[in-house]
This record gives sequence, C-alpha cells and structure tokens, in this order.
Amino acid sequence: MEYKSPVYQIIQVPIEKIKPNTYNPNAVAPPEMRLLYESIKIDGYTMPIVCYYSKENDVYVIVDGFHRYRVMLEHPDIYEREKGMLPVSVIDKSLDQRMASTIRHNRARGSHNVDLMSNIVKELHELGRSDAWISKHLGMDRDEILRLKQITGLAALFKDVKFGEAWRPVEEEEDYSDMI
Repeated sequence: MEYKSPVYQIIQVPIEKIKPNTYNPNAVAPPEMRLLYESIKIDGYTMPIVCYYSKENDVYVIVDGFHRYRVMLEHPDIYEREKGMLPVSVIDKSLDQRMASTIRHNRARGSHNVDLMSNIVKELHELGRSDAWISKHLGMDRDEILRLKQITGLAALFKDVKFGEAWRPVEEEEDYSDMI
C-alpha cells in the first residue's frame, strides 16, 4: 500500500472536539500571539492543527498547533468566521511517538536570519511602507525595526526619523586623590 501523508486528508473538526495535550513545553510570548492572531485574521488558517484521534474519548488531541487552536478560542471574530471549525490533520501514533512529534514540530520551526530580515525591512521601506505598517504586519516593535535598519546601513531608511538632542554629561569635578 502506498504511503499518503496526513496533510492530504485534512478534515474540519468542531473546536469543542479538540483538546490540548498535557505535555507540550512550547510557549509563545504575547507579541507573537498577537502576530499569530493577525496572521490568521488576514490570511486565514493556512496550516492545519495536527491531532491524534482518541476513539475512546471521541476527541482530537493536539500534537501540533496549540496556539492556532488558542487563537480561535480567544477571538470570537475568528470563531465566527470559521464557524467554530478547525482544519485538522490526523496522525495515528502511540503517546511516545506523539510526544516526539510535538517536539520535532516545535524545534523544526527555525529562526529568522538577521541579515535577511533587515533586507526585508529595507525592501518594505523602499516600497513605501511605514515603520507603523512594518510593526503591525511583521509583529516587530520600533526598536527591532530600528536595529534592522541600522544593519543595512542605508541613510535613506532614517530620513523620516526624528532625532532628539544628544545627551551631554554634566561635568563634575571629583577629587580622586585619595584613590592614588
């Protein structure tokens, strides 16, 4: 029999039949959760929730996608738009294999290369996107955008930045003779 990856058999499952697992060590900080919400709000669900179906409890236990699941739970606009249904990819594995799968999914997400991210910020700026637009759509705070702009070293990226006066230290005369 030919193997067929679970992603080719996505099903719609009511969120009420989906339950989190008890072993996922992954945590997402509030800024990234807001970005995930924005992503789902703008792009929709583009990746399914990976679950194991427990026949004895008639529930789908999350292996990967807990935070996508949380977005629907916490945002009525997403729940209503999706009619309370989540896309689910079902895997049939033992508990130990599901635990390993959760960790593989978490760790395989990778990280962003700073140089590539700074080039993206540069290109968005050249396309006329403001720092506020970049902040909202890429989930970055202004300091992160500034650091990425500094990496590219292009003065044009700073043409709209208002700079304050430089800090000037107060000159004090101190007697250091007792330290000699």
